[in-house]
Amino acid sequence: MRSGLGCIALACLLLLAGCAPRLQPPGNERQTPVVSAEPETQWQAGDGRVLPLRRWLPEGGAPKAVILALHGFNDYSNAFTEAAEWWAQRGIATYAPDQRGFGRAPFTGLWPGEDRIADDVIELSAALRRSHPDVPLYWLGESMGGAVALHALSRSAGAARPQAMVLTAPAVWGRATMPLHYRVALWLTSYTIPWKTFTGSGIKIQASDNIEMLRRLSRDPLFIKATRVDAIHGLVNLMDNAAAVEPTGLPVLLLYGVKDEVIPKKPVEAYVQKLRAVPGIDLRVGIYAQGWHLLLRDLQAETVWRDIAGWIADPRAPLTSRSERDTVPLFREDEKTDRD
Repeated sequence: MRSGLGCIALACLLLLAGCAPRLQPPGNERQTPVVSAEPETQWQAGDGRVLPLRRWLPEGGAPKAVILALHGFNDYSNAFTEAAEWWAQRGIATYAPDQRGFGRAPFTGLWPGEDRIADDVIELSAALRRSHPDVPLYWLGESMGGAVALHALSRSAGAARPQAMVLTAPAVWGRATMPLHYRVALWLTSYTIPWKTFTGSGIKIQASDNIEMLRRLSRDPLFIKATRVDAIHGLVNLMDNAAAVEPTGLPVLLLYGVKDEVIPKKPVEAYVQKLRAVPGIDLRVGIYAQGWHLLLRDLQAETVWRDIAGWIADPRAPLTSRSERDTVPLFREDEKTDRD
């Protein structure tokens, strides 16, 4: 009897192994990371993979700051077009890659692995340092991009580290703050149907109050609308890693919208509370009463752009929006929802 159960268990394990989450293959040629000189450009990562990269440069001179902007899950570099154009008019350059598996990058829809996507940030940062010597470099991560930035920070050192970091609606919603039924469902699907895709069409979540922008995204062929289960599995692993990072040694600006329906308030509040208890953390937090998840593309997006530009100019100056909150809890009772 025990022998029979053992065979069944072994068979189940073999089936699960056969259905393990899939990662896209890495490049196979070691290279020095380099950025090409074309406006609609690309860059070559350290493993030889060539990846899309967009840039917006100020006219008439060297930039006073460089932002490396990291988009959210299923999105791509287009996420920063309006903000980057606005910053360029104020002397700030922005570079935004299509991260592996997203936008025009190869193997669209396949998760690249948490370490590989973070190492791309480190390698691209080193290349940007060479292109813009003596210009301060800032990482800006939106949602998943924030988690990528945090994980990259934990793996970086020296010249590859940024001067400071901006996190907008950061994806720090790891398993520790996730409901049990979410975790169980993710585990089961990740090891039984990892290739299955879901559109989320039945989930009533709004990402922004900019409805015209959301309509454009729904028509954009480069915005992923059907997501593989194993990509979600990889994203949650990344959020686990991000939630554990304590970004000491550099200024951090964390921005979040009260109306965010994508990243709940509890994990963001827990992350802020944790960081404020760590010696050496230089953290400022802006909470926008009318902000949604896509803060840089909401109807009030220019308010956020201005706050970021002002903070880059002077990290000690008050945010122009007066949205800063320096106490925990971050949210009033009337700002919370059942989902939070």
